[in-house]
Amino acid sequence: MKTHLNTLFVTTQGAYLAREGEAVLVRVEGETKMRVPIHTLSGIVSFGQVGCSPPLMHLCGEKGVAISFLSEQGRFLGRVEGAISGNVLLRRGQFRWADSLEKSAAVALPIVTAKVANCRTVLQRALRDRRDYAAAADVERAVAALRQTLGDLMPGVALDVLRGTEGDAARTYFGVFGHLIAAQKEDFAFSGRNRRPPLDNMHALLSFLYALLGHDARSALQGVGLDPAVGYLHRDRPGRPGLALDLMEEFRPFIADRLALSLVNLRQVQGRGFQKSESGAVKMDDDTRKAVLMAYQKRKQEKIVHPFLGERMTVGMVVHIQARLLAKFLRGELDGYPPFIWK
Repeated sequence: MKTHLNTLFVTTQGAYLAREGEAVLVRVEGETKMRVPIHTLSGIVSFGQVGCSPPLMHLCGEKGVAISFLSEQGRFLGRVEGAISGNVLLRRGQFRWADSLEKSAAVALPIVTAKVANCRTVLQRALRDRRDYAAAADVERAVAALRQTLGDLMPGVALDVLRGTEGDAARTYFGVFGHLIAAQKEDFAFSGRNRRPPLDNMHALLSFLYALLGHDARSALQGVGLDPAVGYLHRDRPGRPGLALDLMEEFRPFIADRLALSLVNLRQVQGRGFQKSESGAVKMDDDTRKAVLMAYQKRKQEKIVHPFLGERMTVGMVVHIQARLLAKFLRGELDGYPPFIWK
């Protein structure tokens, strides 16, 4: 079992990451602000203008600790990592499966099923918690539509049909997502999806959380020897981590969407922590970004029982478990890929 280690997030602009023996130093204006033993880390994520020394890159490569570089607002820029682990036969099997639309659909089907089921659970929990609110009827209709969608997701469905079904389900879900915002409705008004760049506060928050989840999905897949770029639901595109995006679909509602709603509804983030640039893009300030990162790390430390294994583990560990189950399926050790469905 993989030990659930921490991710070091560095947000201070002008910070510099260096090596001291077997530890990572975080320096700001020449002063050491933090010293973290390398063996306690699963990854390092830096935001914006953060430097990194070559000796530290060497250490991280040797220890299997990936360093991801993101913009201040969470857009992925690049990644430094060591040698790919795992059996080359696994990756060849992964590529062969991706070459077949029929086999790709066999992998994509449980992923889409889990995403739709988890979106429905988010809506159902909102209804349970706030049954009396005015838009409950709209949310109930969306729950019914997603239930119908789940009934339509049968073995043998073509990949293009699956992708269309996933898109329709996402529109149904996000069509009522704004009704789940119970506080700060004006500051976090939500009307339809927009992504690049995010044009309102809620989308900026969601996009940032998705970027963090993407980092974890990449790390989990590389940890079991799979190539994050070659996916099944998300087809090949230069620069796109297709398999990481596939793996993320199961967790977007459960981890990112639920956390975003909690942060807003509990007023742990507020509208004044977001600013709109001249281009219309919305950005978080440094204090808000740090609050979101702390909440994300805390969320990953929560304990749940894995629905397939029946074992108690942290939320952050589940992403690694799903990557391992996917690898087992592609190696022929499982008859099907068991997705993560939140109850």
